[in-house]
Amino acid sequence: MGLEPKNLIIYSACKSNKSETRCPERRKSLALPVPSRLVSSLQLCVALSEALSAKLPNPLAVEEWYKQMPIITRSYLTAAVVTNIGCSLDIISPHNLYLNPILVVKQYQFWRLVTNFLYFRKMDLDFMFHMFFLARYCKLLEENSFRGRTADFFYMLLFGATVLTGIVLIGGMIPYLSESFAKIIFLSNSLTFMMVYVWSKQNPFIHMSFLGLFTFTAAYLPWVLLTFSVIVGASAWVDLLGMIAGHAYYFLEDVYPRMTGRRPLRTPSFIKALFADDPVVVARPENVRFAPPPVEELHQD
Repeated sequence: MGLEPKNLIIYSACKSNKSETRCPERRKSLALPVPSRLVSSLQLCVALSEALSAKLPNPLAVEEWYKQMPIITRSYLTAAVVTNIGCSLDIISPHNLYLNPILVVKQYQFWRLVTNFLYFRKMDLDFMFHMFFLARYCKLLEENSFRGRTADFFYMLLFGATVLTGIVLIGGMIPYLSESFAKIIFLSNSLTFMMVYVWSKQNPFIHMSFLGLFTFTAAYLPWVLLTFSVIVGASAWVDLLGMIAGHAYYFLEDVYPRMTGRRPLRTPSFIKALFADDPVVVARPENVRFAPPPVEELHQD
């Protein structure tokens, strides 16, 4: 994929006092070349600049960084990298991975329901951006918003994958939309965008700068990415599907329980049995004895 020096993305971000990690008082904006052919706005607006905003780690640091990843993020990232390397080496054919409802139902190729979330197209600069983007926001969610709730995080991804698959299948049966949905055969980017949407809803006070032109809070990040995707002529369907799935989860997990006192997205017990969640450490004053509430109560409205 060719690069055009005139195409530059400048992006910087810093977090408020309530953010998940401490941001330095001064952060340099980066001017970096981007691919001339734009597949999506994700890697252009966030991943490239965030990846290089810090010092590049040495190989040993990369290995340590990988080992310290939470289990879901590490597993998803590894599966995606292995799948794409296998396709690049012609060990695996993308034709055996894409979402095809007919083959799933009639030929029982159920693996397609999973593998279409693992393939990110060709092994190029665009792929590297997506991998960093996936690792970045998947890790942020699992280590912060879902800390000590690995089963809940896995259930969120399972819910998102189910919603995305359902939308594509139903959309393919609608006369005027079937042609557009027929082109969506891999949902990996949409699932990544869903994580961005959920992260932005749970961290709305993070301040960001887009292209050095204007600043906004993280709550508007999905809309900024969607708008930019439309401006550059890329398909907005990928981003829209991720936003729909992300908002469905956000509404059922955060909004609906506040309205009704009920939580419809309780993680099934058989999924919780698969993961040994780490206990959440609750800070307490000295010389004060108390038992911290259960994790379930900490995360229920």
